[in-house]
Amino acid sequence: QVQLVESGGGLVQAGGSLRLSCAASGTIFSINDMEWYRQGPGKQRELVAIITSGGNTNYADSVKGRFTISRDNGKNTVYLQMNSLKPEDTAVYYCRAQGVRTSVFAVRRDYWGQGTQVTVSS
Repeated sequence: QVQLVESGGGLVQAGGSLRLSCAASGTIFSINDMEWYRQGPGKQRELVAIITSGGNTNYADSVKGRFTISRDNGKNTVYLQMNSLKPEDTAVYYCRAQGVRTSVFAVRRDYWGQGTQVTVSS
């Protein structure tokens, strides 16, 4: 069984920074994309950033230039460095591992973390 555990959330003032981590554990052969989503109060869950297994990245327009996604394939971990935080960044942040295989013969599956709260005060 594969599990994703996020950490690094918290309360920060506007203009501050936080670094989120998401570690995948269990028997893992490979992971395709790793992604960060967020869901603000009364809002739908939205994609924030994505990084492919080869390191290509893409970001939501609302976070471009402020957030940086990275990953350590050896540790099956994805990070989200968040700078110049704004009150509108307040949300529960979720990571998703897409296309996870537990062996070379296994079917690919997607997994979600439990979420970590980020609160930005004005």
